[in-house]
Amino acid sequence: MAKNATSLRPRLDSFDRAILRILQQDNRTPQRRVAEAVNLSAAAVQRRIAAMEEAGVIARNVALVDPQALGQDITSIVQVTLRDERAATVDAAKALFQARGEVQQCYYVTGGISFVLVIVASDMRAYEALTRELFAENDCVAAYASLIALDRVKVDTGIVIPAAV
Repeated sequence: MAKNATSLRPRLDSFDRAILRILQQDNRTPQRRVAEAVNLSAAAVQRRIAAMEEAGVIARNVALVDPQALGQDITSIVQVTLRDERAATVDAAKALFQARGEVQQCYYVTGGISFVLVIVASDMRAYEALTRELFAENDCVAAYASLIALDRVKVDTGIVIPAAV
């Protein structure tokens, strides 16, 4: 993996990309098995993974937990419109949303709304209490709309890794 001179992004070669494809499917795949799959030595794979972690290409190593297995039965997608888009208002909202564990994902967006959040909660009572705290009683929020998921059709964290150019 080398730094691209025209960009701050690391330049990934075909080996790096192949390693990432495997790790996105199962990050616990033994490095020797990854090495066999990409036709490198285990030591070379280990060095490449460490370099991609150092460069921030691999942001974190986590376990994906099924929310329903832990009684988190409500998934909601929430559109939030702030009262204004001043930096202080946006920064306060970002900090509040980022600090709450129930907020799985938070995107600051364009297009007439300010944020889109993905929130999990145990039940509607807990979800209502959370919406009151985060949105209804928050002076920064002008409006919000909740979309309650009926089914988790696809939940994935992987991204498409294009072939090296």
